[in-house]
Amino acid sequence: MVYKPKSKKQKRSRVETAVAHVKSTFNNTLVAITTPEGDVLLRCSSGKMGFKGARKGTPFAATQIGLTLAKDMLPLGIKTLEVNLQGPGSGRDSVVRAFQSSGFIVSVLRDVTPLPHNGCRAPKKRRV
Repeated sequence: MVYKPKSKKQKRSRVETAVAHVKSTFNNTLVAITTPEGDVLLRCSSGKMGFKGARKGTPFAATQIGLTLAKDMLPLGIKTLEVNLQGPGSGRDSVVRAFQSSGFIVSVLRDVTPLPHNGCRAPKKRRV
């Protein structure tokens, strides 16, 4: 059997500002912390926090995600955040409040929810 040494963890550089991408659906909340260039530093979801079923889409689950990510962001040296909110879920505001209560400065709040410019063709009318 050939011994393969474990690969060392990539050393994370100190980042002053980061971008939090929050995707909030009715069933789940996903948050990714990236550098302004787009390199992912941290990510978390309500399923990773241990919530199952309908509880994943709640504001409480989103708050727990925000607090967990805030604790993980402290060693990286992040001080200010830009937040991109996407989707109609109830966890949108809770994540932002959790970041603010943890001491981060939220400089920009952006809504990046995709909106159709008339979208797909509607299905034909139902005949009874």
